[in-house]
Amino acid sequence: MNLKPTLVLAAALIALPALAQQQGVSKDQILVGTIQDLSGPLAGYGKQARNGMQLRIDELNEQQGSIHGRKIKLLVEDDGYDPKKAVLAAQKLVNQDKVFIIAGHLGTAQNMAAMPVQFEKNVVNFLPITAAREMYEPFNRLKYSFAATYYDQMRLALPRLVKDKGAKKVCTIYQDDDFGLEVERGAEAGLKSLGMALAEKTTFKRGATDFSSQVAKMKASGCDMVVLGTIIRETIGTIAEARKTGFNPVFIGSSAAYTDLIHKLGGKAMDGLYATMTVQHPYLDESSQPIRFWANKYKTKFNEDPTVFSVYGYLIMDQFIQAAQKAGPNLTTDSFIKAMDSMSFPTDMFGSPPSSYTATKRLGNNLSRLSQIQDGRWKVVSDYIQ
Repeated sequence: MNLKPTLVLAAALIALPALAQQQGVSKDQILVGTIQDLSGPLAGYGKQARNGMQLRIDELNEQQGSIHGRKIKLLVEDDGYDPKKAVLAAQKLVNQDKVFIIAGHLGTAQNMAAMPVQFEKNVVNFLPITAAREMYEPFNRLKYSFAATYYDQMRLALPRLVKDKGAKKVCTIYQDDDFGLEVERGAEAGLKSLGMALAEKTTFKRGATDFSSQVAKMKASGCDMVVLGTIIRETIGTIAEARKTGFNPVFIGSSAAYTDLIHKLGGKAMDGLYATMTVQHPYLDESSQPIRFWANKYKTKFNEDPTVFSVYGYLIMDQFIQAAQKAGPNLTTDSFIKAMDSMSFPTDMFGSPPSSYTATKRLGNNLSRLSQIQDGRWKVVSDYIQ
């Protein structure tokens, strides 16, 4: 009796469960998880990122077909911008919902808390929305990051602006935490390349609302340029206080301050602020036709104006879709990683710099450029700074 066909069939049957065991991937669906702040201090950002992700998923599912026969389903958890809640959210997505991947998680401390839960179950942390170096360092095969770090943003952009403005005394005000320190250290490194140092440094605690003493200190030092390690409220508060006291240095912030909320909430006083950025804010009347079309499609779907965080969410899902397509019909964590490690993404309609990944390079790029608030809206004022 010829047992070969029987043995081959038995081997094939044994292999079938192995193919079906990939978490979050079925014959017709891929489960993608995301953790956002939907109820805390950055709820606006979180909802916009979620909407941007959903818009790209809907385009795929409703218009473009599928990824090798599979639609994407987005599962969203709210962590309220609380690292402890981020752990619970990750545990639910990974252990209960059994998602294939977690994408676009907002917040540095929140990602740091959630990643161990993911990595224990071999779940990739894909393009989190934070510019912290910990999103790709130390190396882990399950980490991919797209955002130029706050450190590199300042290290590269500040010397350019100092030269352009002829600044002589550069100072900084920064949040007394890991985020603020990254901005401050990047500023120090950038100035060192010019043979300069920070003339004055002043800090504030997270949640502060009064910046009068810090502004007075910088004014007394005669600073003609101020680096802002601030986010929204602190950016507005510092600049408003400075204008009120007749202190008008050049202000430069990181991508954390690149939001339309700065000029919407801060008004005319915010004109002149520079900030580093990687994707262009999608105004509904943007001169670029592709951006204008996209922005109005977003507004029609969600009944609100898109923001830069809407763009982040959209692009994160777009890059996931491209990599999952390249991974082929047998989508596993290993096949996805192999695909991502050979991916190159060109400049998109929002002006993102080209990015690429390899088996040893898990930050897509470290480039940013400068925008300035002019007449109440952000305007791009530089190319990407090498």
